[in-house]
Amino acid sequence: MEHQHFDVTVVGHFAIDTIRLPSRSAPFVVLGGSVTYASFVTKRLDGTVSIISKVGGDFPEAYMWLLREEGIDLTGVVKLKKGGTTRFDLKYSKDLSNRKLKLESKAAPIKLSNLPKHLQAKAIHIAPIAGEVSYEVVEKLKSCAAVISLDPQGLLRRFSKTGKVTSRASVDKKLFSLINIYKSTLDEISALTGHSDIKAAINTIHDFGVETVIVTLGAKGAMLSVEKTVYNIPSCSSRVLVDPTGAGDAFIGGFLTEYIRQKDSLWCACVGSAAASLVIEGIGPTFFGEKEEIYQRARSLYEKEIKS
Repeated sequence: MEHQHFDVTVVGHFAIDTIRLPSRSAPFVVLGGSVTYASFVTKRLDGTVSIISKVGGDFPEAYMWLLREEGIDLTGVVKLKKGGTTRFDLKYSKDLSNRKLKLESKAAPIKLSNLPKHLQAKAIHIAPIAGEVSYEVVEKLKSCAAVISLDPQGLLRRFSKTGKVTSRASVDKKLFSLINIYKSTLDEISALTGHSDIKAAINTIHDFGVETVIVTLGAKGAMLSVEKTVYNIPSCSSRVLVDPTGAGDAFIGGFLTEYIRQKDSLWCACVGSAAASLVIEGIGPTFFGEKEEIYQRARSLYEKEIKS
């Protein structure tokens, strides 16, 4: 079998999300998971993308059709007829700045045997949402790509019997020796490092051996640190804020797609910020804007905020 070559491969569970927004009387059930948002953005920017995931027999065929229509390679997606898909209930606060997360079901972990045998990618983004990716899987994937990035959110979560996120779990620190790019929220990097000060937390991740660290800060933008040189990346203005789900995943999708094209890291972060500003204008993964709109917002940010 010939090797499969992609610009970006994203690894983690798909989810079926029930999103509860304060402005809407009824919840929305949509395709979710970090893999969804990151891969859609890569496709918008004309990158080739594949997903490695595992879903249950309850995963709608309409979602598979939608992903294929977008040109996303799904040969690495395992569908277990007897198992269930990972499902989350997300309830947002009135100002959309906070959410309560509840795990309703969890798909089986991604195993070494589930990995495509002939995978090659310029970048692989590890994006677990419920502890489904092991060190051994990441170690194997390291040999398939020049760049490995990690969003540890799903490794930090622990769930009670009722599905409530109960505590922050520790992450095997040797995992970071495999990683080139780290991306998380401020809350997550603080939990991981034990530092509430953002710069101290970032330096700790660098000390683990990671070259590039990104901390997303919601409406405040993001912080980018390349080999301990820190840059503030403002958020792009959105026309409207509808649903913040997936903004950080859209950010890393944009960042990585430009990064593998040997672009300046500041520019990559501006593209990430632009992608994030667009996805929040729709509910779930329904709106990503067009390529030129992403680049237009990124150029505006880069020229006004970064160059000046």
